[in-house]
Amino acid sequence: MITEVAKVRQAELRGPRPKPREAEIESILSRYDGEQRWLINILFDVQAEYRYLPREVLEYLSRRMNLSLAEIYGIATFYKAFTLTPRGKHEVTVCLGTACHVRGSINVLEDLQRTLKVKPGGTTEDGEFSLETVNCLGACALGPVVVVDGEYHGQMSPAKVKGLLDEARKKG
Repeated sequence: MITEVAKVRQAELRGPRPKPREAEIESILSRYDGEQRWLINILFDVQAEYRYLPREVLEYLSRRMNLSLAEIYGIATFYKAFTLTPRGKHEVTVCLGTACHVRGSINVLEDLQRTLKVKPGGTTEDGEFSLETVNCLGACALGPVVVVDGEYHGQMSPAKVKGLLDEARKKG
């Protein structure tokens, strides 16, 4: 199993990452008066800006907020909502809960993996899509369910996957 640190190293080897923009980071910090108690909110806002938590930004936050880098990484790696690796422009999540599973979510997931050429937890080479799985989305009556950029798509099938991805690409 690849550790989060190994994923970061692999991402670094793939090419240049966007340079953190100090003005944007300062803007985020100003929303929370740079207070340590708001670290989780700050990390959420940083991730929304960059689609992941870049090391350079975490180092900047460490200096700016007077927190150790270890403390920040502790929070960033504890919560599954955060990622240290670059995420795709579009987030695709497949529900593997019982109701979705018995209705064929595994087949949908396998088709997404073949189409995108990426495994769950990964991002396509072009940075367009990230693929994730979850144990339940709470939309059992719609199963199998795939969520693309926060939008739920029920009664999914392998035949609908291509159209779903094309629709996401058109939206930008």
